[in-house]
Amino acid sequence: MSFELFVATRYLFSRRKQTFIFIISLMSILGVAIGVGALVLVLGVYNGMSTDLRDKILGANAHGIVLSHVSSAFGTDLPKLLERIRQSPGVVGAMPFVYSEVMLSSPNGVKGVVLRGIDPATAPEVLTMLRPLAAGPLKEMATNLPRGIIVGDELAKRLGLMPGSRVNLLSPSGQKGSAGYQPRILPFEVAGIFKTGMFEYDSSLAFITIPAAVEILGLPKDYLSGIEITVNDLFNADRAALDLAKTLGPPFYVRSWMEMNANIFAALKLEKIGMFILLTMVVMIGSFSIVTSLVMLVMEKTRDIAVMLAMGATRKMIRRIFILQGCIIGLIGTLLGYAFGLGLGWLLKRYQFIKLPENVYTLDHLPIIITLSDVLIIGASAMLLCFLATLYPAKRAAALEPAEAMRFE
Repeated sequence: MSFELFVATRYLFSRRKQTFIFIISLMSILGVAIGVGALVLVLGVYNGMSTDLRDKILGANAHGIVLSHVSSAFGTDLPKLLERIRQSPGVVGAMPFVYSEVMLSSPNGVKGVVLRGIDPATAPEVLTMLRPLAAGPLKEMATNLPRGIIVGDELAKRLGLMPGSRVNLLSPSGQKGSAGYQPRILPFEVAGIFKTGMFEYDSSLAFITIPAAVEILGLPKDYLSGIEITVNDLFNADRAALDLAKTLGPPFYVRSWMEMNANIFAALKLEKIGMFILLTMVVMIGSFSIVTSLVMLVMEKTRDIAVMLAMGATRKMIRRIFILQGCIIGLIGTLLGYAFGLGLGWLLKRYQFIKLPENVYTLDHLPIIITLSDVLIIGASAMLLCFLATLYPAKRAAALEPAEAMRFE
């Protein structure tokens, strides 16, 4: 143990005549601990909420979409095009789709829905929300007569639907007849009901097969809105989309989930940064207490400092003594904060004793995801603030003149 570290720990842990200074040091430790613990816990909640939102969005949407400036480009040779897409670096799944908006009617009411025509065979590899329905409803959707449709949980509740219920789809793309303009109407049978936890999807989304979608919309048989893709690394979807666009060339272009949902995740990231800055203020309060504690300690140990300087201790050694003392306070506070934040986070994650209203949030409990990078950044930030708080008291201690200090003792 070095001389500076020995003296710093001695000053910190030994019993002092000035009990008030010890209490201030204790408050400094608690201030740092509370700030670090709150940061760990709050950022863990933010990570959990944003991850849950991302998973819900990507469960109902693909990682990327291949679109075309020419509507007939997908009908030239679809199997060959799908094979080229699947062979692109990073792409692990592809599914053609048709997208439109129609009216869904039942004996209990009428509701506008977003209609997506999908391929039941390849849908589960692209849309994770449909994987629980792959064994039954997806197959029934393609084989049931008159036709099969899968609707959201909220939509089913609103219209009183259940598997086997009969509904009608009304498309605005009707035809003019002798009696005037008539919308296209086709009957469907509810093959399954999905639930994502997001009201927007569960209340206004419906899936049918591509042939049924083309029929109800009055489109050409080879028409497609685009091709949805999934990648092996969703955080590298931008790169995969760029590589795929280069592979396919004009008239095709590719959009990734990051591009399509940029506003939502930018807002979440901004909130996370804002909360980090706000809670860092709590750590700063603890660091200000360190300044007070060390300044009062310098005043109390003026004689000791003078004696050490007279016996040959350098001013750098005196400065390091008080810097180390403040860093020890910061280290103890940071470790206690880790214990508080990680411990409470583990309890919240395991026992889920904080419940959330399902009609407001996308899940019924408080999600916690604590990442190593966040923990390290929080600890480094706390230690940096505590280090900066020691500079002024350490400079004052090193600037003492032995003769002047001993004159008043």
